[in-house]
Amino acid sequence: MSFVSTSLSLIKHPHILVRWAAGGWTFFVIENAILSENRTWLIDSLGDDNYHLCYGVCSTIATASIGLAYYKISRKTPPIPPQLVRRIPKNVMITASNIGSWISMSVGLIMASQVAPTFQIPVSYSSPESGNTTTTDVVTGPTNENDINSNNQSSGGGMKFQVRCPFDFADKRLEKSDESDFSIRGLERISRHPGLWSFGLIGLSQSFLAPTIPLQIWWLGPAFVAWMGGNHTDSRFRRGIGGTLPPQYECQTSNIPFLAMITGKQHGGFEALGNEIKPLNAVLAVAASSMWILRRIKR
Repeated sequence: MSFVSTSLSLIKHPHILVRWAAGGWTFFVIENAILSENRTWLIDSLGDDNYHLCYGVCSTIATASIGLAYYKISRKTPPIPPQLVRRIPKNVMITASNIGSWISMSVGLIMASQVAPTFQIPVSYSSPESGNTTTTDVVTGPTNENDINSNNQSSGGGMKFQVRCPFDFADKRLEKSDESDFSIRGLERISRHPGLWSFGLIGLSQSFLAPTIPLQIWWLGPAFVAWMGGNHTDSRFRRGIGGTLPPQYECQTSNIPFLAMITGKQHGGFEALGNEIKPLNAVLAVAASSMWILRRIKR
C-alpha cells in the first residue's frame, strides 16, 4: 500500500525534482515530434536555414534542461524527501533490480557494439588453398615483389601463421545486394530502431540501480525517447514523410525490442540473429556490462 500511496502522491503533488526529471525528456520528445511532423510547412514558411536554426535552438534548450535536471537531482537541490528514496538491499548481489540492470545493460551494449567494426582475434592459421583474403601476412625479411612471391610459393601446402587487423572493416554479412530485398538481418530483427533502443536500454539499466525516484525517472528518459521517437518515425515513414516503411518489412519487425521475435513474426529469428551479429563484439559488450554492474553493486 505504501508504494501505491507514494505513486498517487507523486501524480497529484509531484516533487519539483520529479517534474525536472520528467520535464526535460518530455520537452525533448515533444519539440522533436512537432518540428519533424511539420517540417515541410515550416520550411515553406521560414526557409530551410531558419527551420534548421529553430530546430537546433529548441533541441539545445531541451538537452540543456535534461542536463540541468540531472545536476539538480544528483546534487539533491532541493533536498529529496525520504519517501522518494529507494530502499536498496545492501551487500546483496542477486536481486531483481540487479538482474534487470545487467540484462538491460548487456543488450544495450551488444546493440551498440554491432555498429562498430567487427572485432576479431588478430592471429590465425590458414592454408594457402583456403583463399582467405581477410588476413595479413607478416613479412620479416625482403620486401620486394619477387621475394614475397617466392616466400608464398615456398610455404607449399602447409599451414601459414598470419596476423590480421583486430578490426574487420569489410564485414559483408549484413549487406543487401538488392534494395527491393525486404529480408531482415542483424539488429533489424531486434528493433527497427536499434540506435535509439541501445541508448534506451542503457538508460533503463541505470534506472534499476538509481537510489532515488527522481533519478530513476530521469534514467527512464532514454527509453521513453526510443519508444515515442521510434513510433513517430514509423508513423511518418508510413505516410512517406522522410522515408518509407514497406508493409513487407514492417510485418517482420517491431519498434519495441524483441517483440517481433517473441510474437512469431520471424521464423527462426533468434537462431538467425546469432549467426548475423558480430560475436566477439557481443562478448566484449557483455564483459563490459558485467564489470560495470558489479562495480555499481559493490559501492
